[in-house]
Amino acid sequence: MPRLRYKSLVDTFAADIRSGQLPPGTRLPTHRQLAAAHGLALVTASRVYAELEAMGLVSGETGRGTFVRETSLPPGQGVSQHVVAVGMADLNFNYPSLPGQADLLRTALRQLALSGDLESHLRYQPHAGRLHERASIANHLASRGLSVQAEQVLIVSGAQHGLAVTMMALLKPGDVIAADALTYTGFKVLAESLHLEIVPIPATDTGPDLQALEALCRRRSVRAVYTMPTLHNPLGWVMDAHWRNQLVSIARQHDLLIIEDAAYAFLVEDAPAPLAELAPERTVYVSGFSKNVATGLRVGFIAAPVEKVPALERAIRATTWNTPGVMTAIACAWIDDGTVSQLEAQKRADAQARQAMAADLLKGLRCITHPASYFLWLPLTEDARADQIAVELMHEQVAVSTAEPFATSVHVPHAIRLALGSVDMDSLRQALIKVKRVVGAYS
Repeated sequence: MPRLRYKSLVDTFAADIRSGQLPPGTRLPTHRQLAAAHGLALVTASRVYAELEAMGLVSGETGRGTFVRETSLPPGQGVSQHVVAVGMADLNFNYPSLPGQADLLRTALRQLALSGDLESHLRYQPHAGRLHERASIANHLASRGLSVQAEQVLIVSGAQHGLAVTMMALLKPGDVIAADALTYTGFKVLAESLHLEIVPIPATDTGPDLQALEALCRRRSVRAVYTMPTLHNPLGWVMDAHWRNQLVSIARQHDLLIIEDAAYAFLVEDAPAPLAELAPERTVYVSGFSKNVATGLRVGFIAAPVEKVPALERAIRATTWNTPGVMTAIACAWIDDGTVSQLEAQKRADAQARQAMAADLLKGLRCITHPASYFLWLPLTEDARADQIAVELMHEQVAVSTAEPFATSVHVPHAIRLALGSVDMDSLRQALIKVKRVVGAYS
């Protein structure tokens, strides 16, 4: 087929989609039907759709066909999404806050200003943080069932930075890393940026499919597994002790590095032991103070085997040199005086109240979540399309995320994720009423 004719067909489809002649949700002909209608080779017909998909105009869905996408949906749903407009209820990102936190910060800054240690914060800090502050975090981790020494703790600029440091230091381009078929969007972006190959692990109702992981490790040279055993984002599961021990056994058998993301673990009381406690020789534990204290604090931490600490320090030096001393001092002072524990307890109660409200207002819809979580997952019915629902909700002044930024597999389910922690309770109630009305119309 002459190149001009092939490109002309792509341009025709693109123009029809952009003009609205082919509206969002339109099912396009199958690859074979397109080839027959235009006298194309099947591979050429597939190239037409591949180019349209690369332009963001269509989406191919395994077992369903090729559909026109909702192009009015703002780009970057997930980690790259733009700040929502004024008046929009943001159910896309979680930045939970409590009344009175500004007063806590005001007091902390006043105390810091009066301390004899103030001048030291104007100088570079050790790359992994000052040892007494690392000890404060090690003490904090003991409340999560993780026993580590101060020398195993590295202070970073938020959990996202902790993941970046871990993956930069301990993996190399081309490495294969196993992750859940639906996983944290920030991990996906990092893996893609570092040229790591993500291989999806199918999900069950209570954790990753470990038989599938074991089969994957026999088939491929997997270097690491990224997992969220305590309060998975976005599916909300908490892996039980047996599941965790099985995962550790597979990791030891196949010599996998375990990257344990515990950003939301504080919300679950009496959770089973962290993977880093079960397999301390191969697990890097990453968390921070964005969700349990404040997103603007940007202090996180890594707990790692001692022999991996030098490589992690080098990655910190290469990216930020050190976490700002003022922020670290405030976070560690709040650990030492009990403020962090107090805020965590209050946010657990807050998350539970929000989940209870959602369960009441979304009754009749299928919800996948945890009663102490700040988010929930809404799988959609067979005839519903997530991009269309997201746009309808956007017109209702409610921002949500589709499954696309969370998916690591070719198959992207039609579902939306609701982040419950970023708006006040009255605004959340009104937003959830709108969600029920829009999603319920497709039930």
